[in-house]
Amino acid sequence: MLPPLIPLFPLPDVVLFPRMPMPLHIFEPRYRQMVADVLEGHRTIGMTLLRPGWEPDYQGRPPVYPVGCAGIIDECQRLEGGRYNLVLKGVARFRVVEEREGQPYRLASVEYHGDAMGEPSSLESSRDRLLKALASLAEGAAVFLSRPDLSHELFANAVCQYMDLAPVEKQSLLDCESIAARYLRLLEILEFRSLERTFLGGNQSPTVH
Repeated sequence: MLPPLIPLFPLPDVVLFPRMPMPLHIFEPRYRQMVADVLEGHRTIGMTLLRPGWEPDYQGRPPVYPVGCAGIIDECQRLEGGRYNLVLKGVARFRVVEEREGQPYRLASVEYHGDAMGEPSSLESSRDRLLKALASLAEGAAVFLSRPDLSHELFANAVCQYMDLAPVEKQSLLDCESIAARYLRLLEILEFRSLERTFLGGNQSPTVH
């Protein structure tokens, strides 16, 4: 069972999705302490995205988006000077209820929210449309096009995690409460990028890493 009180690790450009791995390098003293503490217990860290305008108060507690994703430390390597390389495995979305004092890093009480799936026929239709849209990304989409065995959850979250999108776009995908809604939001983003390329002539095509 995931703990109701977890440390927050807010970043300006990283959004974690359930069941996806995220490599992280931990070097700030407060977050080195955070990792040391959770390694002795539940090994859970809550990834959240910083809201725009975070820069002046980065060392404090700048505002974050209320929905994040909790991850479990799956791999961890301690480096000299107390730094860490680790792999965080996404487990569940959460909503921040309130932040708590008491540590140099941020702590929050959270409520966990699982992802509903949605109507099966809608899921299949949206996945087919998304596959066609991804095909236009050529080689970058091959990793997804070649894995028809992936569940809808893994497929949708992998596309969200690894597609080269703006952080706020990824946050809007994490905010979706069902996989069906996440598919539709992905399609909206890809269709908007396609319109940008058509009418503005910009190089706005997202890629997949």
